[in-house]
Amino acid sequence: MTQRPNILFCIADDQSWPHASAYGCPWVNTPAFDRVAREGILFNNAFTPNAKCAPSRAAILTGRYSWQLQEACNHLCFFPSDYVTYPELFKDAGYATGFTGKGWGPGEPGTYPDGSPRKLVGPEHNDLKLNPPTKSIANRDYAANFAAFLNAKSDDQPFCFWYGGKEPHRGYEYGSGVRLGGKSLSDIDEVPPCWPSTEDVKNDMLDYAFEIEWFDKHLGQILDILEERGELDNTLIMVTSDNGMPFPRMKGQLYEIAYHMPLAAMWKDAIEPGRIVDDLINFVDFAPTFLEAAGIDIHSQITGKSLMPIFKSSKSGIIDPERTVLISGKERHDICRPGTVGYPIRGIRDHHHLYLRNFEPDRWPAGNPEVYYRNIDDSPTKTRVVEEKEQGNETYWQLCMGKRPKEELYDIQADPHCITNLAESADHQTIKNTLWQKLRTTLKQHGDPRMEGRGHIFDEYPVTNTEQEQRVKERFRIARETGILFKSN
Repeated sequence: MTQRPNILFCIADDQSWPHASAYGCPWVNTPAFDRVAREGILFNNAFTPNAKCAPSRAAILTGRYSWQLQEACNHLCFFPSDYVTYPELFKDAGYATGFTGKGWGPGEPGTYPDGSPRKLVGPEHNDLKLNPPTKSIANRDYAANFAAFLNAKSDDQPFCFWYGGKEPHRGYEYGSGVRLGGKSLSDIDEVPPCWPSTEDVKNDMLDYAFEIEWFDKHLGQILDILEERGELDNTLIMVTSDNGMPFPRMKGQLYEIAYHMPLAAMWKDAIEPGRIVDDLINFVDFAPTFLEAAGIDIHSQITGKSLMPIFKSSKSGIIDPERTVLISGKERHDICRPGTVGYPIRGIRDHHHLYLRNFEPDRWPAGNPEVYYRNIDDSPTKTRVVEEKEQGNETYWQLCMGKRPKEELYDIQADPHCITNLAESADHQTIKNTLWQKLRTTLKQHGDPRMEGRGHIFDEYPVTNTEQEQRVKERFRIARETGILFKSN
């Protein structure tokens, strides 16, 4: 019998494409990610279908789009019992499963029929600790916990493991990128045009980079552990992030850098190295890929498409010509609007354009001003954008926090930061209408409640953090009665 492959899935927390040195980013150094890309495949076009922690991870685990996952489309949700996760399928197939760091969440995973807590990603391995360089970095020794997991299983048992670093999730220690990472503000080659190009913003970006490098350091140690044990060649390794960088107009939105993710894969026994692939890849494709690689039947719930044909190819560039578009969307993320409602969007992207349909354009996309735009993590960059508005410059605020039209269309080749909306341009009506029709048809095929007049259901699902929900309601009450607007989350 052929030896079954191991599966190692590595996921950073809030790292955007192209913030890895393999992509040419000059202010982030990621030798371990670069090694995976060099000894396997570097993907140029990988995307999450929903750019927030819990819904993005739910799509990875189930192989289903967010709008096909009931309440798991939302952040801070109860994970529905209707859907099995790929680690649960691997466990049933005899694999040792587990994770270190962050698995699925935030939310409640539920229980099994016997009443025991459901392990969506497998058993947790977070006992071993270290002294991190800053208080904002987790004290979990990811690599040591992975080694302990390997030591605890039988030698002949294949494994399916999830390395979920907390980094580069906020908050950061301000100035750590320069002070501890040896970086310089001059390293920043470009500040996205939706933020001011100021010293505090650049420092914020370098602090983010420092935490990416911490995640990468542990990835390198994990690769070394596998190599020392002689397990590297027979392990399919995929490295990515759950959603975009935790900055205004990025994480939690559907613009290019919000949901465009780094991705590299290596499997020495099966993947020809040194390839660069331009196919459009969606996170729902990961679960069927892992299952097919291991020879496990692909569950009928899965709607993603396996990447195994790409792995088996020896080519670079476009491998599968049928991968012509990507579908994305969001519903309720953070609790930041009256009535705990979300900001529903659906989007479609091909290799040239991104089209977005905002279903409730009268709502605040980043959360209401009264509660300080809670769908954006607090940060020096967020503070700077708000201060610019208070000083009379609303340009950045409008891009990051202002209300949006019903339709948006961007030329992502000429305008990768999605600044110029072409939805009303006479020259782009054919493109816009074609993308909308394709999006609508696909969502109907997916059974999206938004296409069936039942979109309100996403706002009606309960949140798991009722304490936070009550705190936000109280802030709205205070703002309504006093006019006070809060200045932090």
